[in-house]
Amino acid sequence: MTGAKENISKAKNFLSHGVYVISTAFEGRVNALTAAWVARASFVPPLITISIGKTRFSHDMIMGSGVFAVNVLGPEDIEAGKRFGLKTGRKTDKFEGVDYETSVTGSPILKDCLAWLDCRVVSSHEAGDHTIFIGEVLDGGVRRENGVPLIYDRNTFFS
Repeated sequence: MTGAKENISKAKNFLSHGVYVISTAFEGRVNALTAAWVARASFVPPLITISIGKTRFSHDMIMGSGVFAVNVLGPEDIEAGKRFGLKTGRKTDKFEGVDYETSVTGSPILKDCLAWLDCRVVSSHEAGDHTIFIGEVLDGGVRRENGVPLIYDRNTFFS
């Protein structure tokens, strides 16, 4: 069975994902993490899904606040992806010195991201070591009309 697990793991590495900064605000604090598991779920109403590891600091903040924003990154935003993906918000203010604004939910929206979606959680579902949050998109915008989304490549992203 070990061979099957290894093969499954290798095969899953070929699934393509964008790179996103998922942000939230809860009890006067803001935080964000870098994530790759984001998908559209419905046109009407406009719904998207995010999958967040249960051990992540932002996970509990999203559970508590019921809100999040998806900041879509482009190739020129890779440093933002690293900034929000390499340290925990439990021990550091990831937004120190970062220019951001807010919209409907109060979740941080990066001023330099490619595009963004501001969401209210409508349901959540346990999925192994992650929780899948389904969010209704309340607001959104595009900052770079001709931009291209950053695609996650685990072999080069953190190098």
